[in-house]
Amino acid sequence: MAFEDFKTKDAVRIVYTGEGKGKTSASLGLMVRALGTGWRVAYIQFVKHWTVGEHDFISKIQDVFGDNLMFYRGGKGFYDAGDISAKNVSEKEHKDAAEETLRIALDAATSGDFDLVICDEINNAVHDGLLPQSALEALLTKHAEKTSVCLTGRNFPEKLLKHVDIATDMTKIKHHYDEKFLANKGIDY
Repeated sequence: MAFEDFKTKDAVRIVYTGEGKGKTSASLGLMVRALGTGWRVAYIQFVKHWTVGEHDFISKIQDVFGDNLMFYRGGKGFYDAGDISAKNVSEKEHKDAAEETLRIALDAATSGDFDLVICDEINNAVHDGLLPQSALEALLTKHAEKTSVCLTGRNFPEKLLKHVDIATDMTKIKHHYDEKFLANKGIDY
């Protein structure tokens, strides 16, 4: 098939899921590519309230891209994740933060103001019971006609794959965390 035989879509629905590392990194690469082509991007995080490398990077490029880049850091940290769970945060606080972050994501996705809306770690918020599965379905089906959507996080529901154009399962082959090494700044966060 020749290149000219292929079509393009006005909006693409993307999911990065799985147990392996790289979901947020892939979405950040997608953000960079979209900004580089002049797109308006909303990057919305559902879990990471602590400062990580991408927060520092985004704050440094925010002035360069101005209104073409909206960043929102929601959530209260990991919920129900054993020793790495957010401490001193109630279930209600987690749910309230997830719901507010979802409201911002839905506003961005349905407004028509953005070419791409990335919802980092939203799959985790749904899997952990902080948001209903219908939140993912709404983002995948009710976005503005020319707005692409990217959802990241573990445990994307298989039954929603029918609403997705590109789905990538990040499969862990080996990770030093399994040998009790902490996450490395600049590599893992």
